[in-house]
Amino acid sequence: MNLARHQSVLVGNYAPPSLEVVRGKGSKLWDSSGKEYLDFTSGIAVNNLGHCHPTWVKRLQQQADSLVHCSNLFSIPEQVLLAERLVDKIGPGKVLFCNSGAEANEVLLKFSRLFGNQAHPEKKSEILVASNGFHGRTLGALSATESIKYRNGFEPLLPGFRFCQYNDLQDFKKSINQTTAAILIESIQGEGGVHEATDEFLIGIERICQEHRILFLMDEVQAGIGRTGEFLGFQKSGIHPHGIAMAKGLGGGFPIGAVWLAEEYASLFTPGSHGTTYGGSPLACSSALAVLDILESENLIDLARTRGNFFQRGLNELVAQFPQLILESRGRGLMLGLGLSFDPGILVSKLRENGLLTVGAGGNTLRLLPPLNVSESEINEALRILLLCLNEISDHSNHETFS
Repeated sequence: MNLARHQSVLVGNYAPPSLEVVRGKGSKLWDSSGKEYLDFTSGIAVNNLGHCHPTWVKRLQQQADSLVHCSNLFSIPEQVLLAERLVDKIGPGKVLFCNSGAEANEVLLKFSRLFGNQAHPEKKSEILVASNGFHGRTLGALSATESIKYRNGFEPLLPGFRFCQYNDLQDFKKSINQTTAAILIESIQGEGGVHEATDEFLIGIERICQEHRILFLMDEVQAGIGRTGEFLGFQKSGIHPHGIAMAKGLGGGFPIGAVWLAEEYASLFTPGSHGTTYGGSPLACSSALAVLDILESENLIDLARTRGNFFQRGLNELVAQFPQLILESRGRGLMLGLGLSFDPGILVSKLRENGLLTVGAGGNTLRLLPPLNVSESEINEALRILLLCLNEISDHSNHETFS
């Protein structure tokens, strides 16, 4: 890899890359030197089918040969079919398509303003969000994210957000006032450190929203599309939000975002109130339809649950073996994390050197996001590499070095 060439033409909003990837298949990636890696990042929860799933590739090739893009001025059959499929999986409502998770969350923010501006006798605009959450890097989504790591240098951000403690129902309840229009949360916080909302918390938030007649909005960008062992992470709790943001795994690697709005509120968006040039293109929707077909035909949502349980048992053994290095194992399905007592970048680097790709998260967390069709043998190989690297850290360093 020619790092100097890379840095000479690309803006430095990412850290210098550690490798140059050129090919993927299933759970594997190869770099430009020919080295093979187990990819337990999945493009940060995007490649739920792994890399280059043959059925998915064929569907994209067929659609590309027919129609790639036209305009939302016209009806697009693939878009209608995908919306019908999502409504079937979520409940009565309507769908708006876009291109990414940040855009999907922007739609939810605009949705809350549309709702709040129709409230009587006083208009409502404030949104309650979790202090450890992450909703994207556009200015609106960033304003809903409290971490200084993401906000630094971009102030002033948009007003109208109040931060509350995740899984603390009383903190959310006491923060509601006459200007509150909505509550927006993640069912599992990905960037925030793979922290899972309890059933009691989500049920309680739903009840609070009903009592105060405000919107309950879910960010399922990372936890959605089968990753947690349900189609959407919140569905385990049996709740019914008013709006849901989706992206990442929905396209299986092709960019697409979507927002589901409950039927009684979908009419708030009227012609001209929102738009997108590329959102819901024939090619993007075909990619998502292929993902939904493969999730069903290969039973990948159930597989994510069973393989996730298998993986978590192995991770729990590592927790017991390295109590000075690993504080706990977190997550559900194949959205898992290890809470570490040291900077996860140290472990991420060692794992990469030994052929396992992972990604860090907030609160000294190592995120593990394999494809939903990962095999038990691949999970065992990942556990072997984790054990090897943790042993190396334990043998050559003391705990204080990483605290």
